[in-house]
Amino acid sequence: MLLNGNDDLMRRLSDDLMDGYDEELEMEIEDRGLDDGADPQAAAQRKEARRVYFRELFRLQAELVKLQDWVVSTGHKLVVVFEGRDAAGKGGVIKRITQRLNPRVCRVVALPAPNDRERTQWYFQRYVTHLPAGGEIVLFDRSWYNRAGVERVMGFCDDEQLESFFRTVPEFEKMLVHSGIQLVKYWFSISDEEQEARFLGRIHDPLKQWKLSPMDLESRRRWELYTKAKEEMLARTNIPESPWWVVPADDKKTARLNCIHHLLSLIPYHEVERPGITLPERIRHEGYRRHQVPGEIYVPQIY
Repeated sequence: MLLNGNDDLMRRLSDDLMDGYDEELEMEIEDRGLDDGADPQAAAQRKEARRVYFRELFRLQAELVKLQDWVVSTGHKLVVVFEGRDAAGKGGVIKRITQRLNPRVCRVVALPAPNDRERTQWYFQRYVTHLPAGGEIVLFDRSWYNRAGVERVMGFCDDEQLESFFRTVPEFEKMLVHSGIQLVKYWFSISDEEQEARFLGRIHDPLKQWKLSPMDLESRRRWELYTKAKEEMLARTNIPESPWWVVPADDKKTARLNCIHHLLSLIPYHEVERPGITLPERIRHEGYRRHQVPGEIYVPQIY
């Protein structure tokens, strides 16, 4: 075991479990005494850290709403790529970014493995169809960089295909940028020890076991190969038009805040004034009568 002692492991697993709750529910439950019996000073410090986290998260999410309005108003096109090892926290930050946004404006693309037809296409073709039009934000939960990572390490592409990818991806991304798309690329970086803890958390949490695939488990065994693949990927695809940004992600909450704050800093958005909204009076007709809805089609009131 890489972890030092069962207490440390249990703390990590507990933190990971609590992180799965929605923010408001998490704060409410934890503040009602889940730290009872723990060291009072440590419990107070953790509670204060949570308050700071939520305060900053809600503030940043309010800025994301302003960004969304600006994107729609200006017709800006934004693509954000999230890459990293399994369990690095990509999904967590994507969830917090989209949580308060309009899904018609900001959408997530998480493509499965290519089918037989897609394998015969130009490699980037299936990603191109998901690129944004004016006034849209697209978040890629993994992207065309699968070729430099999982496909390379698991042997799903040969050396010639890999080398072709490295030669063409800078040109592909330059084309996107020159077409008016702002492209931002994040690599979420976690330690060997932290990934082990998160995998164990998924194994022992029935609500998260679906996140573990045989491929994820095999990626754990091939940690060093993934490291080499990541290092070459960053070195060969870090171009001025679309540089890589590395997010230290051993602490999930600070990683989320840092990533969202940084993303906002890259975009010259400003608050767009909205017209005032007045709720109209409902039109009432003297002869209108509601028809009775059959009781058997109502959802049972269990709660």
